[in-house]
Amino acid sequence: MFLLGIYDILILLASLGILLLFTVPLSGTLVRFRANYNPKGLRLDGEGGVQPHTGPVVSTYFGMMKRVWKIEGWPGLYKGLMPTLLSALVLTIFSVAFLDQSAANPRRAGFYHGPSVGPLKTLLYSSVDMLVSLPAVIITCRSITTPHKLPYFNALSSLRILLTPTERRRPWMLYLTPGLLATQVTEIAFVVLCLRPLTKLILPRQPDSPFPEFSPLRWGLYFVLVLVSTAVLTPLQVIATRLAIQRNHASPEFNSVSQEEEGDSEETAEFSGAEEDVIGLRSEEDPYLGMVDCAKQILNEEGWRALYRAWWLTMLAGLGGAASS
Repeated sequence: MFLLGIYDILILLASLGILLLFTVPLSGTLVRFRANYNPKGLRLDGEGGVQPHTGPVVSTYFGMMKRVWKIEGWPGLYKGLMPTLLSALVLTIFSVAFLDQSAANPRRAGFYHGPSVGPLKTLLYSSVDMLVSLPAVIITCRSITTPHKLPYFNALSSLRILLTPTERRRPWMLYLTPGLLATQVTEIAFVVLCLRPLTKLILPRQPDSPFPEFSPLRWGLYFVLVLVSTAVLTPLQVIATRLAIQRNHASPEFNSVSQEEEGDSEETAEFSGAEEDVIGLRSEEDPYLGMVDCAKQILNEEGWRALYRAWWLTMLAGLGGAASS
């Protein structure tokens, strides 16, 4: 461990600020696009009546970005900035101070950067890392998808909007969100135990070379591997997004407008959109019961395409992962 100097801190803050300037709108759009509930047909309510779908129909990633800009403007594109900034700052300081990484090249969010040890130890490290960061991931996803305006410098007020009274009284309930832990562990296990070893096998790297060995055959095999991994990882990422924004209630009796249980709402937050919400959210009265149930419900209600929203971003991340494998 070492103390960061002023120069290191300035480099860290500058690089982090530039990174978030570009990534927050992109990641926020991705979360909204995958979270948007767009059923194919009519649904039945609790009394057997027909409920027509009235939410937005957005079929492309850039279409979602355009919709966010149209309804909420710049503030909408930078929703989730504060939780992203805080979590990234903590992880960056930890990486620079304890893991001997450069302040100009901090740890990148969304990648599993465990120590250079065996697969099982890497899996354990990544799982612990996921457990530590899971509450921040949940709060970030909810802050992006909430229809309410969130104050930048009033965390308590924001948490009252994002968390149910049950979750505020018992914060560990976030870890009990049905299926979320299973989805995250499945994704990590696939990356650590399957994707990484196969990548190193297909694209070996000499100890003194920063780049993997190149040949048309190797890159062709790696491209096939990326396609297969995209087919596996994209649905897991969509499911994780849906489960992260699904809030935990002690009972089904709650007010879905103020997002509080009946009788426990202190104030109604201002909405971001003047006339309509950017995305549609699935009713909390009919929650997903787990990872498999979430996949089945998405397939039945929205079709298989919903599980592969923005698949090309997952594929691009996989292709870029060859340089860091």
